[in-house]
Amino acid sequence: MSRSDLRALFRSNDHEVRAVDFFADRRDEWDTVAESLIRHARRVREPGFDVEDLESPRRNVLVFYGVGGIGKSTLSRGIAEHLADGEGGRGDWPPLDPYVGRVVPVRVDLSRDSGGDFESLMLALRLAAAELGQPMPTFDIALQRYWERNHPGEPLDEYLRRRTWFSRFPGTRTMSGQMQSALADVAQAVALPGTAGALVGQGMRSLVRALRERRHQVRSLAECRRLADLLEADADLEALSYYAHLLAWDLSRVPEKHRATPVVLLDTFEDVGDRVHRDLERLIQRVVWLMPNVLFVVTGRNRLQWDDPKLEGQLDWAGAHFWPQLAGGASEEPRQHTVGYLSAEDCERYLRERLTVDGRPLMDERTRHLVTANSHGLPLYLDLAVMRFLDLYRRYGRAPQPSEFNLDFPALVARTFRDLSPSVRHVLRAVSLLDSFSVQLASAAAGLDHDAPALELVERPFVDNDPGAPWPYRIHELVREAVREADSTSEDRWSAADWRRAAQRTFDALGREAAGDRTRLVAALRQGMRLARDHDLELGWLTDAAFRYVDDFVWEPVEIPGSPEAGADPDAIGSAAEALATALSAIARRQRQHRGLTAERLRAVLDSGRLPKPLLELPRYFLAECDRDLGNFDRSLEGMRQVADSAGRLAPTAARGLVHLARRVGRFPQVREAAESLGAEGRRDRVLGDLWWTQGNTALACSSYAAARDEALRLGQPGEAALSQACLAFAAAFQDRPRAAEQIARAEEMLEGVSIRWAEIQTRIAALVRDAGVAPDLPQRAEEAAARAREAGLTSSAAYARFAACLHAAVLGSPELLAEARARLEECVRGEEFAYLAELSHLMTGEEPPSGLPQARWLDGRAQVRARWTAIVEDRRRETATTRGE
Repeated sequence: MSRSDLRALFRSNDHEVRAVDFFADRRDEWDTVAESLIRHARRVREPGFDVEDLESPRRNVLVFYGVGGIGKSTLSRGIAEHLADGEGGRGDWPPLDPYVGRVVPVRVDLSRDSGGDFESLMLALRLAAAELGQPMPTFDIALQRYWERNHPGEPLDEYLRRRTWFSRFPGTRTMSGQMQSALADVAQAVALPGTAGALVGQGMRSLVRALRERRHQVRSLAECRRLADLLEADADLEALSYYAHLLAWDLSRVPEKHRATPVVLLDTFEDVGDRVHRDLERLIQRVVWLMPNVLFVVTGRNRLQWDDPKLEGQLDWAGAHFWPQLAGGASEEPRQHTVGYLSAEDCERYLRERLTVDGRPLMDERTRHLVTANSHGLPLYLDLAVMRFLDLYRRYGRAPQPSEFNLDFPALVARTFRDLSPSVRHVLRAVSLLDSFSVQLASAAAGLDHDAPALELVERPFVDNDPGAPWPYRIHELVREAVREADSTSEDRWSAADWRRAAQRTFDALGREAAGDRTRLVAALRQGMRLARDHDLELGWLTDAAFRYVDDFVWEPVEIPGSPEAGADPDAIGSAAEALATALSAIARRQRQHRGLTAERLRAVLDSGRLPKPLLELPRYFLAECDRDLGNFDRSLEGMRQVADSAGRLAPTAARGLVHLARRVGRFPQVREAAESLGAEGRRDRVLGDLWWTQGNTALACSSYAAARDEALRLGQPGEAALSQACLAFAAAFQDRPRAAEQIARAEEMLEGVSIRWAEIQTRIAALVRDAGVAPDLPQRAEEAAARAREAGLTSSAAYARFAACLHAAVLGSPELLAEARARLEECVRGEEFAYLAELSHLMTGEEPPSGLPQARWLDGRAQVRARWTAIVEDRRRETATTRGE
């Protein structure tokens, strides 16, 4: 199994020296994997095992965790290679027990810089299944629907070929053919044209109908009880995670002679739990739970916490009841294991086998013992020691003396550091300031006008390479931490001023990179804010980047280590960069948490006094927006006016915010007058759409929202376009139910690529309006939507949901239902705020509003508004009567 180590091979002219990329024993870890596979196989083959059982505890997760540099990723790769090669695998690891049978491994690196995502993980699982050569019809039907919805016009096989991330999976060559064949069979079974493309739209609805009726043509598929429900669900990432159940079901139906045990190896899992409140971890955990016939081998720095009941709510299944073998004290495999440091025997063997001359170890016994003792079993130390040994051997033409290796880890880094050429040391110092970098970024950070030193650096063993990341190179964390200490004793060491100048060069280089696409903008923001904070730099390009970041409504996490948490004392914010990072983090998180928490954090930023004047409008505007959503009308009004009067970059947005507030209190002539002065930058068309639907003029509202959406798409603003589309779906739902269904579907599709909680809930409310007078469960659905809105701190959404319930009651002509719906809507009315909705609930039935209710200022009088809204109700009554008649 040992292959040539190309890094070492190309460092010497000595043809007698053989360098191999040797993998240390880890025999105990392999024995654990083998035992886990045996127990897993027995459990899956038990007569009572049911892949559709969603309540039994899960025992299909094996975890290896330990510190950085301990060899977890190497262990993961070694396990995957040994499982894939079978009898031809590692000679020092015994083969699997024959009882296990055939194993199909798939390894996925979950690190932030790997270039993969949750969608890629699901495709990797399907690619692994492709190696069985058997159809996976239920999963492929659902995947086809997901793909058509989320990648319109982009063939799956072309997508797989274009992304190098998938090239490592053998199934890439066969999966598309398997899918097309299986989907064509299904399409033919339900009397559709025999192509996979028929299973969309009406074809998919025909298939779902056939499944629910359990027609004999699809009886084998109908045995998968949850297939029809999944095909009817929105084809988003949430649904994709549930499709894992379908893949598990398909795998369980593979004929015995073709069956295999899938083993999914998930490496660098520590990068999953830190992402945006475990959102990605929740999706991955769901996959693990829904695939009990698959063994998952997780490697990472941290122990898996799924046995902790306190994570309930963040994860779908949390607690030892669900994951008994992940709990502390568990003794049966598979369970959680610490990856220990290599034993002295492992280190000895590694050092003997790594460098040889004529089959004999190049490193003598005394040196090996000394290196082993100093390494404390850390594989990274051994690797650095071997490379230093080879460099000295090449330099002096002899094996170095043991005394040249009497170094602890920082000292070894220091010696390795000093062995580099001055220009390479210069680049290493500069890139130690960065989490990741490219050759060009490294040269710019070092202030060089040529790339040779950077090119030499990236060939070193302590530099990791990930071609799919925005910047592909990363210094090993242990080396980064040791560079400063190593630099303190070198003859060409940098002074504090040198480090600050390097930080400024690096910061400026990042600013040039931030002018690229959004991926680089966000990556540059994260690294730039940390550099500015740690080295007390002027914010410079970060100001423009921050405004660009908030423009698109995408909201990737931009936290930097050590930023104050929500509710922190303003005094805890120690610099302008930290204040900016705290503000951007709070603004992004507001889509995933209650607006009250966001408001608290933004007030702390403003109270800290750390932000420069050009950036004050950023937290001030979003604080005013939060206050508006929370129902703090006067606070929001004051904040919006401050931003609008500042004439800054967010002034047009704040002017629109003032118009929104005027609409909330029913001052519609003021809204129309102000809207005309907003222009495209102030989202004039969307503001007019908000105005027209309240007047009962849904046709004008729809045309205004459509114009706003199209303008945003033309300008490359996906967030604004999705927001306008959600509003269009809402307005269309009052007028035309079939059209509303199309607009809702398009809104859901556009919202998949952005994160706008208000728009997501508004799309749900659009579905309520569409179903008013039709769906018996609408009052319950409206309260669920209102509760969801309150959880997020969105008062307007709660009011709109309850207004939809009033419309439903009015269409049905039920006084009792209408009285109950109005009572709930009136809970949302605060003085004048949202009083116009309560007034409309009376006008739409031809009634006079109560005298104590604040009256709105309608554009063309109450009588005209009453006529339009009663017409909307009458039209819906006729439509529902026709539907019931059919």
